[in-house]
Amino acid sequence: MEDRIKKRGNQLIVYVPKELDHHFAEQITPQVDRELEKGLIKQLVFDFSETSFMDSSGIGMVMGRKRILSYSKGTVVAIHVNDRVLKIMQLSGIYKHIEISQEPVWNYRMR
Repeated sequence: MEDRIKKRGNQLIVYVPKELDHHFAEQITPQVDRELEKGLIKQLVFDFSETSFMDSSGIGMVMGRKRILSYSKGTVVAIHVNDRVLKIMQLSGIYKHIEISQEPVWNYRMR
């Protein structure tokens, strides 16, 4: 699971697997939260390039991390989102709270 998280300066990147479900959310949440609790992360990036499915557990995990980062004025971004996952994000309303990019190439710039 450690290979799914990468830290770059004040940015934390989570490489989401093929399915963002209860199993993955339960495994990754404590690791991400430990990093966020340090207070050094200003941007959390979820890379959905491999992902074709996301359920309510995944939505809850992303929104929970958004809530934690909002206390320190941090941001959450979803990148490489395919049409199917985008539709789930639109139906859930998550798109109103995080930046979503479908671009195949995303610039990992610091904000």
